Amino acid sequence: MLQGALRHGLIGLLLITPALAAPSAEQRGKAFARANCARCHAIDRASRSSLEGAPPLRTLHLRYPIETLGEALAEGIYTGHADMPAFELSPDQIHDLLSYLKTLE
Repeated sequence: MLQGALRHGLIGLLLITPALAAPSAEQRGKAFARANCARCHAIDRASRSSLEGAPPLRTLHLRYPIETLGEALAEGIYTGHADMPAFELSPDQIHDLLSYLKTLE
């Protein structure tokens, strides 16, 4: 009886472990920011941007409501200077990045 209960408990744990181990939208958004933005922008709550004039991502909500950035990310962000590459994100990438940006507000 005890072995059966342990077996069922172990099976249940194995079934839920992948869901617990899957990265959250915020974690995926932070990974995206680290891979695509961190070269120039500070992507955390405290550090300075490595490129002078590149606003830290934590300040974006002071300029734009984060929810409104989704459309710009979908259409592509194009800036007036050559240092900023053009980006067009997938809907999942947009969701993840906006989820991460909201954690910085």
